[in-house]
Amino acid sequence: MATFRISPAVAAAFPDTLIAVVTATGLRGGEPWPATVAALEDLEAQTADGIWQPADESDPRIEAWHAAYRSFGTNPRRIRPSVDALGRRLAKKRTLPRINPAVDSYNTVSVRHGLPAGAFDLDHVTGDVEIRYADGTETFTPLGEPDTTEIPKPGEIIYTDTTDVLTRHWNHRDAHRTRVTEDSTRVSFVLETVAATRDGDLLKVAAEELHGLLVPHTRQSTVHYLSPAHPDATV
Repeated sequence: MATFRISPAVAAAFPDTLIAVVTATGLRGGEPWPATVAALEDLEAQTADGIWQPADESDPRIEAWHAAYRSFGTNPRRIRPSVDALGRRLAKKRTLPRINPAVDSYNTVSVRHGLPAGAFDLDHVTGDVEIRYADGTETFTPLGEPDTTEIPKPGEIIYTDTTDVLTRHWNHRDAHRTRVTEDSTRVSFVLETVAATRDGDLLKVAAEELHGLLVPHTRQSTVHYLSPAHPDATV
């Protein structure tokens, strides 16, 4: 079991944070996921037809993350929040990447609701997971670049376990070590907002939507919520 935790410093700096942690155990990524395929194709079709467009940086949901990034020294137009980058890709190419069913599920939910999302293969996580400020001694190996090592700047917000960094710039990019593959069987997905007063209900809808996509393909799935008032959850 692993505990997800918001550090006191991050909780104090972002008092309106709400994070859903959706955990799936006994995940079966090798079988067909028709509901995810349909949701993804529907989102792409609506975008292509001009019926719906993903949130852009003028949207309050994205603006809130740009402000958060700037607060810890990251330029959000150079290093974008994940949902911002994914939405821009969909708006430009009219398609989202196909990675594997689990990743495709959280990408679809993320873009549909304008909320950042990510995931960690818990079989490759060591100890507990904390969202905290980097101190400059941590290391990070980016997804898809197993031979690359980066050093987050002091003050940057990161997800980290007892080995190294799991996500840089809060939700910009995940690590290679804990990436979710078709063979992953124990995964925690996260959906995030730093404006829960406005978007907390939306986040809960998104978490339940993701949970619904996972349930037919997992032995057990749970949803926990982290906030400054309830900063940790064991999954």
